[in-house]
Amino acid sequence: MLKKIFLILLLGNIMLADFKTMSTQDVQNEIKNGTVLIDIRREDEWNRYGIIEGSHKLTFFDSYGEYDINEWMEQFIKIVKNKKQKFILVCAHANRTKTVGGFLSTQLSYENVYELEGGINYGWLDKGLKTVK
Repeated sequence: MLKKIFLILLLGNIMLADFKTMSTQDVQNEIKNGTVLIDIRREDEWNRYGIIEGSHKLTFFDSYGEYDINEWMEQFIKIVKNKKQKFILVCAHANRTKTVGGFLSTQLSYENVYELEGGINYGWLDKGLKTVK
């Protein structure tokens, strides 16, 4: 029940989200500058399409739409060291990143949350850009 309430709150945050969408070109520039990329897709998606080189793999939702926010945050704070650090979230189509990004920015006050516009499928692969497995 708590997970359902939390998910409703997460989805509600999409409308209030204080995070930004970043174009493919801007993401490429940020990669050169060392900005952290966090791929929140599932392992089967990583295996099928690969990841943007240098991305941290950190699944948020499993194949049933379930998640463990405490476990996820435990791993997340090892990657993003403080609430001012810039990072870019990546998923398949930029839907999950809106949910997670909204939560991180509005509920946890992370200040520099970005997502790849269109996700890896429409913001990277369809541009002919490479991934690694």
